[in-house]
Amino acid sequence: MLELRNLSFQVSDDASEHIEMEEGHSREEEHSREIIRDISLTFEDHAFIAITGPNGGGKSTLAKLIMGIEQPTSGQIIYNGTDITRMDITQRAKLGISFAFQQPVRFKGIKVRDLIQLAARHSMEEAHSREEKHSREKGQPLEDKHSRVKFPDICDYLSKVGLCARDYVNRDIDASLSGGELKRIEIATIIARNTPLSVFDEPEAGIDLWSFNNLIQVFEEMHRESDNSLIIISHQERILNIADEIVVLAEGTVQARGRRGDILPELLKGTEGCKFYQRQSAAGQ
Repeated sequence: MLELRNLSFQVSDDASEHIEMEEGHSREEEHSREIIRDISLTFEDHAFIAITGPNGGGKSTLAKLIMGIEQPTSGQIIYNGTDITRMDITQRAKLGISFAFQQPVRFKGIKVRDLIQLAARHSMEEAHSREEKHSREKGQPLEDKHSRVKFPDICDYLSKVGLCARDYVNRDIDASLSGGELKRIEIATIIARNTPLSVFDEPEAGIDLWSFNNLIQVFEEMHRESDNSLIIISHQERILNIADEIVVLAEGTVQARGRRGDILPELLKGTEGCKFYQRQSAAGQ
C-alpha cells in the first residue's frame, strides 16, 4: 500500500523554470512556486489508478515524488508501512517500485538484452527470496533455480510492446534508437521487473497507434494476471477507460477521485465536468 500524507512540493523561481516547462506552464515572476499542494492519497494493493488533469497540474511532479526523483518540501510517503520520504531512487527500487519516464533514459554501451535480463533477473531473485523465506517458515527445502533469463523470455517481453526481438536484442540503448523505440524498451523492462508497484509517466508519448493498442492490452494483462499495482499518468481516454480509479489533478491539488464509471463521464463533458468536480471537492472539505 502506498500513502501520500499532506504532500507538498515547492521550488524557487529559478528552479521552477525547468519543471514548469515539463508541466506545460509559462514562467511566472515570483520567488517560489508550489507545484504540489497538501496532497493526501492512499493507493491500495492491486490498484490500477490513472492520474489525469490539465497540463501543468502537477501530475509528472507527483510521479517523480513517488519515485524519489524529487524530494517533497513537506509531508510523508509511506510504502507498505515504511516511511520512504527521504529514500533515494535506488532504495525505493529495491523496495519494489518501478518508474517509466515520459522521456526514457539512454544507456550508452548497454544492449537491450542486457537491460531486460537484468530487470527480469531482479524479479526472479525477489521471487526466489520470498520462496526461501516461506520455505524457512515452513521448514521445507528450497529448490535450486537459475536466475539467467533465456532468449525466448526476452522475445516475449519485447513482443508485448510491439518490437521484434531479433531486430533489437543486440542493439545498444543509445541515440540510434528513436524516442518511441526507447519508450517501448523501457516498458518491456518494467514488465520484466514485475515489481509490486509500477508508475508510468504518460506511456503513450511518442508511441504509434499500433503499439499504443498493444500497450493497452499489456496494462490490462499486468493488472489481471498479478497482484501488482499500476499508477499511470495519462490524458488518453483509452487508458482512463481501463483503470479502476481515476484521480484528477489540477493546480497541484486533487480535484476529484473516484471509480472510473463515476469520474470518466464527467471528464468527457469537458471544462464543465472539471468545474463540477471542483465544486464537489470544495463541498467535501
